[in-house]
Amino acid sequence: MTDYTQYTSPFSWRYASPEMRQIWSEDHKRKLWRRIWLNLAEIQSAAGLISPAQLLDLAAHVDEVDIPLSLEIESRIHHDLMAELKAYASQCSIGGGSLHLGATSMDIEDNADAIRLRQSTRLILERLSTLLQSFSNRITEFLDLPCIAFTHLQPAEPTTYGARLALYAQDLHADYLALSAFFPHIRGKGFKGAVGTSAAYAELLGSINLTAFEADLSEKLDLPFFSITSQTYPRRQEYILLTHLASIALTLHKFAFDFRLLAAPQLGEVSEPFGPRQVGSSAMPFKRNPILAEKINSLARLLAQAPLIAWQNAANSLLERTLDDSANRRTLLPESFLNLDELLITANKLVSGFQVNRVSVERNLATYAPFAATERLLMALVRAGADRQQMHEIIRGHSQTAWASLQSGSTNPLIQILAQEESFRPFLSPAEVHSCLNIQNYLGDVQQRTRALLEQINATLV
Repeated sequence: MTDYTQYTSPFSWRYASPEMRQIWSEDHKRKLWRRIWLNLAEIQSAAGLISPAQLLDLAAHVDEVDIPLSLEIESRIHHDLMAELKAYASQCSIGGGSLHLGATSMDIEDNADAIRLRQSTRLILERLSTLLQSFSNRITEFLDLPCIAFTHLQPAEPTTYGARLALYAQDLHADYLALSAFFPHIRGKGFKGAVGTSAAYAELLGSINLTAFEADLSEKLDLPFFSITSQTYPRRQEYILLTHLASIALTLHKFAFDFRLLAAPQLGEVSEPFGPRQVGSSAMPFKRNPILAEKINSLARLLAQAPLIAWQNAANSLLERTLDDSANRRTLLPESFLNLDELLITANKLVSGFQVNRVSVERNLATYAPFAATERLLMALVRAGADRQQMHEIIRGHSQTAWASLQSGSTNPLIQILAQEESFRPFLSPAEVHSCLNIQNYLGDVQQRTRALLEQINATLV
């Protein structure tokens, strides 16, 4: 970013990694176009259509991208790929006239886009693997730390911090497996000409040779091709792929939103990593706003819209091709990947660096867990021979008294009240009542199931 007088996308410099920006750079795109032209020429040279001298000339200039020259040509002819073709051809005095033989623009562009989709997806999978490892580490760290769970944003029953984190890790692991499985199905158009019939290539090579022709190009490009295309590869591919990206963003959004709730001072259970010179607010020096989580929510909200646009592109591609997807795909594809790249990088910083305030966790547990434990007490009383309805009413009344005490600013007196309840004595001693209300033992098998999930995740990442 050097020209501050013109608009630049935040993804050009603020968000995402240099690696992802390089994949979607103008330079990389044009170099891919040229490599595809060269690979096409190599196969055609082997068939005797292009001379060895012409091929050597093309290879000598394949990386000499001159974007100013190409843009100047485009300003006159209004066709970006044809402008790059003319720029490349002008650099090759011997071989320039043999470029693009039998091809249509989308034979070059769609294959280059498919290559970039595959390169970007590989990077996303690497980022997601790193994030899953960070989740695995933190789940292990907090596997046995009890905390109060919340349903309807109200205190419910206890769980553990490890189990809570496992909810997000489980969904992200499913996304990782799904995207990994879809990766081999990201395919290019191949070389099938203006409407997908390969008619021009058949004229040059003969219909009998077209299968081997495409197979050789697929191997050179390390790119599988669709068997049937129109002028473009099916845009449905992009809808499915961006849906996978949006699904990852969905889970990151939930994690970040939940984190913001737990970071609020009223609960105060977690906090983001905060640098010694970091400024939380321009007006309030004491602030420690959850800026990483808020950024995740903001970017995920944007990425959630991408599949809708991709759906429209696929559904509205009339007959063999229309051009009404072209302009939006210039930002839709790169910025979807750049967005998720930044989301995963930010999420990894948050997951690996967040702090748990154990004092607040224990305070919230002590405040609200006794209410959850009343269910356990009720079951123990009934097993000992008590009338379920009578015991329920007694416990309900004491619970209301305890809630009123909390609302007045006092500590929760419920355990002490229930332990002293005379009507329980024929069935449970005060010590047994205390044991029933010990929330540390009311976690079911969630720890075992969380360990099993960790084994599945770690086995996949290895």
